[in-house]
Amino acid sequence: MSLFDQIDELRIGHIVEVSGNRVRAELSGDVTELTRNFQGRVYPIGQIGSIVKIHFGRRIIFGFVSLLRLRSEEPDDNTKPVAPDADQRLIEVDLFAEGFWNTRESKLLFSRGVSTYPLPRQNIYLLTSDETTGIYQAAEGSRDLTEYDPLVSFAGYVGGAKTPCRANIDAMFGMHCAVLGSTGSGKSGAVAALLHGLLNHVASDGKVLSPRIVILDPHGEYRNAFKKHSIVYRAYDPIGTSGTVGTPIELPYWLMSADEFRMLVIAKTEQEATSQNNIVYKALTHARMVTAGLVEQAPSNHGTPAPTDDLPPDEPRPKSGVTREELAGFDRDKPIPFSLEEFHNHIVYLQAARQKKGTSVLESVTAGDFSTRFASIVDKLNVLRRDKRLQFLMSELVSGHKNLAEIIYQLIGKIDATDGSKPDIRIIDISGLPNEVAGPVAAMIARLLFQYKLYQSDSERERDPVLLVCEEAHRYVPNQGEAEYAAAQTSIRRIAREGRKYGIGLMLVSQRPSDVDSTVLSQFGTWLVLRLSNSSDQRHVSTFLPDGLSGMTHLLPSLAQQEALFVGEGAALPARVRVNDLNDDQLPKSNTALYARGWGLDRLELSELETVASRMID
Repeated sequence: MSLFDQIDELRIGHIVEVSGNRVRAELSGDVTELTRNFQGRVYPIGQIGSIVKIHFGRRIIFGFVSLLRLRSEEPDDNTKPVAPDADQRLIEVDLFAEGFWNTRESKLLFSRGVSTYPLPRQNIYLLTSDETTGIYQAAEGSRDLTEYDPLVSFAGYVGGAKTPCRANIDAMFGMHCAVLGSTGSGKSGAVAALLHGLLNHVASDGKVLSPRIVILDPHGEYRNAFKKHSIVYRAYDPIGTSGTVGTPIELPYWLMSADEFRMLVIAKTEQEATSQNNIVYKALTHARMVTAGLVEQAPSNHGTPAPTDDLPPDEPRPKSGVTREELAGFDRDKPIPFSLEEFHNHIVYLQAARQKKGTSVLESVTAGDFSTRFASIVDKLNVLRRDKRLQFLMSELVSGHKNLAEIIYQLIGKIDATDGSKPDIRIIDISGLPNEVAGPVAAMIARLLFQYKLYQSDSERERDPVLLVCEEAHRYVPNQGEAEYAAAQTSIRRIAREGRKYGIGLMLVSQRPSDVDSTVLSQFGTWLVLRLSNSSDQRHVSTFLPDGLSGMTHLLPSLAQQEALFVGEGAALPARVRVNDLNDDQLPKSNTALYARGWGLDRLELSELETVASRMID
């Protein structure tokens, strides 16, 4: 007996209805229990997500079981009740692939999609364990492989006799992917398992990969997972341990676009949000023009000569040898370094200035006018510059700071560790930052990476694909409008829509998919969905799942920890998988507090509480 034969012991019923990719079948009368014994194994019948087959000549059609019910439970008000002794069990099957069994080569020729549909009265069969394994192996083997191998093992197929599940990272990252799951489902562990698989993968000629991966980590949990394989850049360390768990990073304010910088320095009141944008835009444009050598510096005090060209004091005036056309075509969003002092002086001594009556010098506007229009911006800028949490961001521009190339090199450059390891993964730990800062910082990193790819040549992009991983993605790209994350939403949306063209992939990780921007989720080609308990999250995911598998969302509440539905372009075929186990030192530090254990220990002494309190106010 060979694989994929028609075996009577495994026949469980026949088709009674075909509707597109969905068929309905009646279970045979000899199926007295929902199990079948064959060659010493017990096979369940009607398990949601299990695979069945239908023979059509030499062609074999495969489908997932999506529903099992009694005929009397059908939602049809026009039929008479079915007598209990005449009731019939029905299963519904979603067809997803077909193949031919090549007996001579003992090989399954597999293809996704269905070209020939079965007919009523055709039989449905269970698959043996070996046949299930054969489908998975054939599905992965059917993908075109060139001189390199893009298939990375990170999980095993459930029901596939421990057959490894391999993701096609070219398709998975090239068309973006989402990792979704409720708290405690193993979501962060799944991300770690996939990235560890990348680090250990040999693509060709015995060479392991050297991936360019940047992780936005809002909780500081990934530093434990990759150790020698990563550099942890910690933006702010509230308890003074950055020397051991993080490397200082330079992400200066001048990397921000005009919108990102405006969101940082303008408070959130309606009046300021609608009337003061131009104040920031003018000052930022001027400060960058000064660096570019296009205009003179702003005065640093009142009493300077008023302009004589009848234009407002804050109007940009070209230096000698510079044309007004050059000023008009200046791009204020380009990452040109500028001085915060110059930004401040333009607001205070040019925008908030007027010509003193009867003289040819400038003086300050009235105190009331300054308080209404300018004071909040100046005050907020001063607060940001004094906040020690933001030193990585708001330190004044001085000689010796990293230039643009050196800043990008922090994120994707080749950095050899002193112990000989390769820290390929760069983790940006933004835990401890306030939301109004975390949003613009996330936006700045996403936009910087996109612009870096945008300005590369085709050959440079080919050598240098980048993956951006956004943990807790509902913070950066929320479905609801949140002002502090508006800039991040814009930047990540652009990567989702256009990143594939330029070689930048996106992986979003979230425990609340219904809170993630629908525009972004709709761009994703691969999904790894772990247990989701919330019904609104399940419904939200079902609207995006590819391959006609929205019905499989019924499985999501009952998935075990580390189990997931793996579907889309990166998967050989839609499947239920179990993510590989990792050692404790390979897992993110996301353990739940042990209350019973903690409450059984002694309380903190006053001296210990004073230490914590000093950190809070230091």
